[in-house]
Amino acid sequence: MKFATYTVDGAMHYGAAVDGGMIPLNDTFPQWDSLLDVVKAGGLMDLEEAAQGQTPIHHEFQYEMVLPNAPRILCVGVNFPDRNAEYKDGSDQPKFMSLFPRFASGFTGHDRPLIRPPESHMLDYEGEVAIVIGKAGRRIAQKDAYDHIAALTLCNEGTIRDWVRHAKFNVTQGKNWDCSGAIGPWLVPFRDEAQLDDARIITRVNGEVRQDDVLSRMMHPIRREIEYISTFMTLQPGDIIVTGTPTGSGARLDPPQYLAPGDVVEVEVNGIGTLRNTVEDEAT
Repeated sequence: MKFATYTVDGAMHYGAAVDGGMIPLNDTFPQWDSLLDVVKAGGLMDLEEAAQGQTPIHHEFQYEMVLPNAPRILCVGVNFPDRNAEYKDGSDQPKFMSLFPRFASGFTGHDRPLIRPPESHMLDYEGEVAIVIGKAGRRIAQKDAYDHIAALTLCNEGTIRDWVRHAKFNVTQGKNWDCSGAIGPWLVPFRDEAQLDDARIITRVNGEVRQDDVLSRMMHPIRREIEYISTFMTLQPGDIIVTGTPTGSGARLDPPQYLAPGDVVEVEVNGIGTLRNTVEDEAT
């Protein structure tokens, strides 16, 4: 089952996404104000039980970023071998992973527009799998890493490319423009390692495949990501780790092909779904 955050007539809800619409569940669980509260309480299975046999009530709605109040979002950069080769610096596989923070304000929901700012038209796409932590932990061993995952979702980790090069040692300012990326459409509860180990990422722009790779080729697998990150910080329920994007982003094409108003970007992963977004210029 899939669980989403969405709005109807300006009011925010969470519920089960099924064929034909949404089954609202927030009134059923008044103790949990948001999906983040559900994750923190370990309540996804309770939502699933409550939704069994129910019919959708909301048919007209708008998806929101699936955890709009996510406390911490960490992204893993340059995590596929072909992506590392794109830098053409002759470097071997790095011993340690690249990490940077993103904030929830930088993401919108499924079927919503990514916003291209007037300061730069170098808006790029990066299709990725994101994991949501469900159990707190520090110095988590790789063999135990998957026990700490509550759910999976998708990310288009939209980037303003020239702004990631404004400084010598960080990319934060190019990664956090309002609504430049998307996370969603929903959370899929994590039950089996095959959901990650056999996952394949495909990113399409206007129907053209731009990225296509499998998570098993990651230089730093998700078990290692959890182990490494939890070494220096205690992972908490609701934390999101965006696990890395394959080669094929617009900046690396010849010539570069950045996103423009009217474009449609789709990130598809088997077993999770498809995250779809259009592109619009920021209203000024």
